[in-house]
Amino acid sequence: MTPRLRTSRLLSRGARGHRGFTLVELVMVMIIIGVLAVFALPSLDLTTFRLRAFADELQAQTQAMNRLSMTQRRPVIATFTPTGATYAYASGGTLLTLACPATASPCLAEAGARSVTFNAGNSGRAITSSGAALPVTVSHGDISMAYRIENETGLFRTAP
Repeated sequence: MTPRLRTSRLLSRGARGHRGFTLVELVMVMIIIGVLAVFALPSLDLTTFRLRAFADELQAQTQAMNRLSMTQRRPVIATFTPTGATYAYASGGTLLTLACPATASPCLAEAGARSVTFNAGNSGRAITSSGAALPVTVSHGDISMAYRIENETGLFRTAP
């Protein structure tokens, strides 16, 4: 066997030895994924994700307002209604309004307006409108997440 013939055989074996996907195969897979996404995404219900995000934001903002009342030494009132929450200074002036997601409104299960005053009377205490732990239930349809704001401490936590 001549060296030239041996080299050409090695090259042809090397070319056949490489395995992988061709460009056509990759493009076909991308097209199939695109078609599946077009049909699957509209049927995906995002209400659960939006409601969970609202509950997380509600918890974070309530805790932030509790800290704000302590650092500024000014009472902050958090008012919860079926359509969302409003945070304002006790002396007046709205700090933040947190509305329920448009697709899940009303999203707070308790009827009527309820409130908690953080740093009431500059005492560092949190006083709820009911005088006991204030339940806050984020719900819509069959989705429900229960929280409570503790009287005295203002701790916003998941209900047991």
